[in-house]
Amino acid sequence: MSLDGRGTDEDPAAQVCKEIESLGGAAVPSYDSVSDFDAAESIIKTAVDEFGKIDILVNNAGIIRDRTLVKMSEEDFDAVVGVHMKGTFNCTRHAAPYMKDAGYGRIVNITSSAGLRGNFGQTNYGGAKAAIMGMTFVWALELGRYGITVNAMAPAGATRMTAGLYEKSGMEVPPDQDPALNAPLVAFLASEDASYVNGQVLGRTGFAFTIFQTPRQVAAMWQEGGWTPQEVADRFHDVLGQHLQSVGMPAHPLLGKQNADKKE
Repeated sequence: MSLDGRGTDEDPAAQVCKEIESLGGAAVPSYDSVSDFDAAESIIKTAVDEFGKIDILVNNAGIIRDRTLVKMSEEDFDAVVGVHMKGTFNCTRHAAPYMKDAGYGRIVNITSSAGLRGNFGQTNYGGAKAAIMGMTFVWALELGRYGITVNAMAPAGATRMTAGLYEKSGMEVPPDQDPALNAPLVAFLASEDASYVNGQVLGRTGFAFTIFQTPRQVAAMWQEGGWTPQEVADRFHDVLGQHLQSVGMPAHPLLGKQNADKKE
């Protein structure tokens, strides 16, 4: 599948299965779409039929169709939200009953700093990734009592989605952009050892694993009886205005260099 969700002659799913089998594991591919409710049920059923149960679900399917807001079509929006947001819901909706009956489960939702912080040209992708964060919190509350943990991770790395940046520049991929560096944290969250970690949003920056805190109240502006619009305007800067946050993802190392080159 191409990055915008359209089919290609490549078969990454089969390639990954071969890699797993070469390391002594067992794997089976599914070619159903996570964006379709019934097809997602078939994906989960394929896993259960092959292995007898499902202990772990990592919601990692994704496509991109980057456009600025005023240039984004409805199709671009629906396609990306359908894979990321609805696809995460669909797969979890069908896997959760199996985990509930077993009294055990690990769900890891893949979010992104594009949704947690914002990123230019990614209304569809950022919106879907922010929604995944919200669903993670809800499911952690709902499923935690059944021995199921639900966490989210915002990974980093040079993948098929970002490979073009390096190919165009001729730069080599830095060691800290190896996507394999994300795997240890995902493996931990999917393990029995992570039973006490639930409803958390984690990430990776370089060689560091990080943890995000949810949006929370950091200041309050109070007045007996409430406020008029003018009173809010008069006081906002002195109270709440001191806590305004910046938006946007940290600059990608290559994009940062390109922007610096443009300024010179």
